[in-house]
Amino acid sequence: MSDMKVMEKGEKYAHVSVGSLKNFEGKQFVKEATDATSCEISFGVLPSGASVPFFHSHKANEENYIILSGEGKFQVNDTVFDVAEGSVVRVATHCDRNLKCTSAQPMTYICIQAKEGSLEGYTMTDAEITERKNLL
Repeated sequence: MSDMKVMEKGEKYAHVSVGSLKNFEGKQFVKEATDATSCEISFGVLPSGASVPFFHSHKANEENYIILSGEGKFQVNDTVFDVAEGSVVRVATHCDRNLKCTSAQPMTYICIQAKEGSLEGYTMTDAEITERKNLL
């Protein structure tokens, strides 16, 4: 597991970094570093030929895996399918899951875990356009 570096923290935000993803190894959860209250996010890198060392399922949370680089196999219960850079896989509660890197280069992915069925508003149904001076 890599160390998460806190870049800046305010009352209403947190900026953290795992550093260059090209040099990242292992798995890093970010909930504690960001003080998140709505979901858990993790970065993961699997070397060529490696898989997550265990199957697991969740009782209340679904997971969304976003493959950033590499290729591999993903298994949900007894179904296996190919994944590659750009793949997004949602896995519901009470399903076993695992993934394996089958490419010569490592597989880098992000996993977002949140309570299944909790998303009520999103994009413009939850957003408001605001007036603020642009300081960028």
